[in-house]
This record gives sequence, C-alpha cells and structure tokens, in this order.
Amino acid sequence: MSNNSDGVFGALHHRDPVVSENPGSANIYEFVEEKHIDDVKSMESTKQPPKLQRKLKGRQMGMIAIGGTIGTGLFIGSGSTLADAGPAGALVAFAVMGSMVFFVCTSLGEMSTFIPTSDPFNHFGARFLDPALGFAFGWNYWYSWMLTVGSELVACGIIVQYWLPNLNSAIWSVISLLVMFSFNAISVRGYGEAEFWMASLKVSAVLVFVVVGILTVTGATGGEFIGGKNWHVEGAPFKDHIVGILKACIVAAFSMQGTEIVGITVGECANPRREVPRVIRSVFWRILFFYIASILIIGLVIPNSNPNLVSASGASDIAISPFTLVIKAAGADWAAHVMNAVVLVTVLSAGNSGLYACTRVLWVLANEGKAPRLLRRVTKYGIPLWALGFTSLCSAIIFCISLAGNQSVYVFLINLSGLTGMGFWLGISLCHWRFRRSYIAQGYSLDDLPYVASFFPFGPVYACTLLVIIIIGQGYGTIWPKFDAVSFVSTYLAIPLFLVFWLTWKLTKRTKWIKLMDIDLTSGTLLEMEQNGDIEVFAQEEGGWRKYTKWFHRKSD
Repeated sequence: MSNNSDGVFGALHHRDPVVSENPGSANIYEFVEEKHIDDVKSMESTKQPPKLQRKLKGRQMGMIAIGGTIGTGLFIGSGSTLADAGPAGALVAFAVMGSMVFFVCTSLGEMSTFIPTSDPFNHFGARFLDPALGFAFGWNYWYSWMLTVGSELVACGIIVQYWLPNLNSAIWSVISLLVMFSFNAISVRGYGEAEFWMASLKVSAVLVFVVVGILTVTGATGGEFIGGKNWHVEGAPFKDHIVGILKACIVAAFSMQGTEIVGITVGECANPRREVPRVIRSVFWRILFFYIASILIIGLVIPNSNPNLVSASGASDIAISPFTLVIKAAGADWAAHVMNAVVLVTVLSAGNSGLYACTRVLWVLANEGKAPRLLRRVTKYGIPLWALGFTSLCSAIIFCISLAGNQSVYVFLINLSGLTGMGFWLGISLCHWRFRRSYIAQGYSLDDLPYVASFFPFGPVYACTLLVIIIIGQGYGTIWPKFDAVSFVSTYLAIPLFLVFWLTWKLTKRTKWIKLMDIDLTSGTLLEMEQNGDIEVFAQEEGGWRKYTKWFHRKSD
C-alpha cells in the first residue's frame, strides 16, 4: 500500500501468504510456521506497552447492540413518524430503514471479524479507501458522539426536573457525567456490565409496552375494543403517500443511530470469531420486534391526528410521548413516571456508550499519529484514561455552553453532528464494497472469512442508495414550501466540516486512493492475532446460518 503517511499501518506487521495448492488462489490462513515462531519469541523478549484488554463477553456485546438500537428516538420521537406518514406509512418507513441498518451491520460485521479494531470507521476508511477519508471518518465520529454526550447531559437534568422541579438541573447533569465517567474508567468489563443492565431495562420496558398495547387494543384492560379502527380515520393508513413515507424514513434512520457501536466493541471482545457473528445475526430480529412491534402498537392505539405525536420531540415531553399515551390509554395514570425513569436510563446508556465510543476512537487516532500522542496512554487495566478524560472535558464544555443565556452557539454545535451518523453508515457500506472486491481480486476464498455478509453486492449498494436519499432528503423541510437559508445551512453543516477534515489530511499528507490489489489483507487480521496469542483461540461453531451463507455464496459464484 502506498502513501500511508506517518505509518498509518506501519505498526501492523505484514505476513506473506503461502500459495495454496489450488492454482490461482491463496489461503489467508496459511502462514510460514518458522516466521510465526520467530515472531512469538520476539514478542516474548520485548516488553509490550499497555493496551486495551479483551474483557467483553458475548452477553454484554449482545445487550450493547440492543441498547444501541433502543433510544429516545423510539421512546419519544417515534410518534412523529405516525403523524407524518400514517400508521401503515410509519411501518413501511421503519421496515425499510431496519433493512438498511441490517445490511450496514452485516457489512461492519464481516470486516470487523476479519480485522478486529476499536475504530472501524477510521481504520477501514484508511485501509480500503483513502487514508484521508479514514482521518475524516475518525474525527467526525469522535466529535459527533462527543457532542451527543454533551446533549445527553442536558437531557439528564431536564428529565430529573420532572420529579424535582425546584432543584437546579445542572446538579443532575454533573452527577450523570460522573456516573458515565466512572463506568468507563473502572474497566471495560465495568462498562459492559453497566450497559448490560441498562439495556435489559430498556428491553423489559419495550416488552411490557407491547403486552400492555395488545391488551389495550383488544379491550382487555377494561376500555373499549379498538382493533384497527385507527387505521380507517382521516390520514390513515397512508398519509401524504411517498412524501410522508420519506419524512418518516428520515426520522426512523436517526432513531436507529448507535447500532454501529457494536463494531467498536470488537476491539475488546474476548472472542470475536464467535461473538460478533452472533450479535450481528440478531440485528434484524431485534429491529423487527422492538421497532416494528412498537410502531404497530402505537398506530393501533393512537390516531395519527393526535397533536401530541408532533409535540413530543425532547426529554421534557415525556408526559406526551407515544409510549406514555399508550400506557395511559390502558388506565395507568402513573405511566409518565415510569416512562420518565426508562428514558432517564436510556439517556444515561446513550451517554455511557457515546463516551466509550469516543474514547476508543480517539485512542486509535492517537496510535496512528492522527491525534496527540499523549492520548495513547493506557492504564494497566486497559483503559485509555487520557482519551477518556479529554473527551469528558470536551463534553462538559458543551454542556456549560448550553447553560449560557444565548442558545445559538449550543444549537450550532449540536447541528454539526446532524448528518454524521448517516455518513458513518455510508462509509461502512463503501468500505465493505471495496473490501470484498479486493478480497476476491487478490485470490482469497470466502470460506476463510470468520463471518460472511449475505446478499453481496446488493446489501452495500442498497444501503448506500438509501443513505444518499436520506442525506439529501434531510433538508426537505428547509426548501419546501419556503426556503429557509439558516435552517438549510444548519442541516447540512456536517458535510463541509467533513470535507475540511478530509482535505486537510489529503493535502498535507498527499494521500492517494488505494488500488484493489494494493489493499493490505494480511496484517492485523483476527488470525494473526490468534497466532500471536493476542486473542485466545476458540473453536468455530458451524451453525446452520453459517452453512447457509457458504452455500449461498457458492451458488452465486
């Protein structure tokens, strides 16, 4: 690979694959044994610097992935999709966006199991596309989640004020930051365990909501039988047809942001070969249930003309969130208090995960010479404490800015992260497209991949197409029916900022687009880590899904 400035991949030891007995193909799992033994001896004789520890278990990763799916977008913002597109239109929007997120996650899963890293956005972008794009992806991801953590601190104070309106909300925001910092500073296992239990609460809340919703629809809670009558009111089942569905798709896409965090946890997963495929395979089913079932219940219980569906948009609107309205319809006056507690946990979970993601991404950037070297320091427990402290400080500054009388600066900063989530997903799909093409072009076999994403190349192409539509359509309301210049600039502000990062690294380091045959597919792989003893080797389960995946690709070759 050429033009990898400052040794972006210089730290990765290169191994030459041995030519397979099958002419025209190379088995990436065959390495020179003598060279491997020498490498192991060299590692044993050299004192290794502290590094991240692979302490995350499968159950924790599974809940982290689920926790990334269930957020305030579902609990509070989902009602707007019903108001925009009607009950059936909202279902279509979430089904389409759910399928897109599924393909993004499978793309990320294939690359992350092959090359486990704590910053897939920077690393894969630099490795499969252009080092300048990797730099831009990494820093955009960091500042996006850093700003999100700051906004979650604001939300925590607002939520607690629902119960204690006479106390300063800043007190609870500071306490929330200390809690998030503590979970991340103790150990990666501490973070994983905290996320496990917070995600468990969110899952339980959705399950209870679905059961209560079904009982309400059937009249079992003592009210009238609702059935499907709300699908026959004005504006139902489809409202504004394709325009309404597009608007609902935009909300649905933003509601599902955070699912990609599971790709960052791969860098600290105890068994990536087994656990990552398991987690990725469950993406489709949890999206199908948690989102589709919830939206279906909301659409059955609440008519799309209910004004509260549009009004509920932030943490302060918990009393009129669609989840609260459904539970109240069942006769539970305490619904707002319960949902407020659930949303508080949801916000803490989002901030906790965001702080974790920021810290790992910043640590990898520092290790690759793309951030100050000071941030590379890791404690003996595997915690990049300097990166964690720096990120926490920046998020605290964002929170302090929100306390200022003039909110324009705070709103401006938060808008910077508006489209970045879509950009990350687009980058993942593009990287997967390039990775798979390079993998085949260099003569490797799909049978040697720890996890194979199905339906290639349809998956990444489908995801890229939808994401481009969402990114363009996000500014729809700023153009029609009347053009609003300030809102338009605010909506698309993330794009020029991304270009600034990209061009800065591109021009200063003179990077070039990497050719397929020059892409490095041998260093830093899961197999290399297993052979070097960095990851414990576990037996690979040959489940039905993996057998089907192999069969599918053999048929499609």
